[in-house]
Amino acid sequence: MSDQATANEFFIWGIDFAAYGPVELSTLIDWIKDGRVLAETWVFTGRTGSWLRAAEIPELVKLKVFLDPISATEFSIAVSSAGIKPGSLRRIKILASLNDAQLAHLAQFMEMERLPQWAVVVKQGDPGDAMYLIIDGELRARITSGGKETILATFGAGDFFGDMALFDNGPRSADVVANKDSTVLKLSTIAFERLVREAPDVAAPFLQAAAKTLAARIRTDNKRLDRVTQQFTASR
Repeated sequence: MSDQATANEFFIWGIDFAAYGPVELSTLIDWIKDGRVLAETWVFTGRTGSWLRAAEIPELVKLKVFLDPISATEFSIAVSSAGIKPGSLRRIKILASLNDAQLAHLAQFMEMERLPQWAVVVKQGDPGDAMYLIIDGELRARITSGGKETILATFGAGDFFGDMALFDNGPRSADVVANKDSTVLKLSTIAFERLVREAPDVAAPFLQAAAKTLAARIRTDNKRLDRVTQQFTASR
C-alpha cells in the first residue's frame, strides 16, 4: 500500500473490509462531512506510510475537522438509538456546523418519521407543535381556496419547515404534503424546550443556523412582494 500512495493520498478502510482510494485530502473531508468516514475510521496516509484513526491524522487535526471527537461506536449508538442513520444527519443543511458529539446529543431529542406519498404532515390552521427536517424525499407547502391549490414552496432533502412552531404555537399557515415517499426528523416543541434546558451548547448553534435560514427566506419573500407590488402599480 505504501508504494502506491503519494504523500497527499489516503486510503479508507471500509466496513466491508476493503480499502477505498486513493483519494485526496479534500475528498476525505467531504466523506467525513457525509458521514462515510467517522472519527475512528482507519485511514492509510501516504505521508506517514501507516494506518491511523481519522481523528489522529495530522492534516485533519490541524484543520479541526473533528472539533469534539467521540468514538465511532459512541456516535453510532447515540444516533441509532433515536432510529436515525448517522450519515443522515449530515444531509441537513442547518446541522452542518455541529460536530459529532453535538449531533449525537441532538438526535436524542428527535423522532424519525417515514411519510408515504400524499401524506399531510401538517394541516393549515392546526396549532404548531413541531418543526421538521427532511432526510430524503420531497414535500410541498400549499394553501387551498375555493377548491384550488396554490403551492407556496417545495422542500427537498436537507431542507426544513415548521420552525416557527418552536417560538410560537400559533396556527399553521399552510398544509405540507409529501409529493413522494419521504423521511423526516421531527423536533417537537416539548422536546425543543428540553433541548434548551439540558443542552444549551447544542441548542445555540442549531437556533443560530435556523435563524439565518429563516432570515434569508423573509428577505426573499420581501423581494418577491416588492416585485408584485411594482408590477401592480405599473399596470394601474
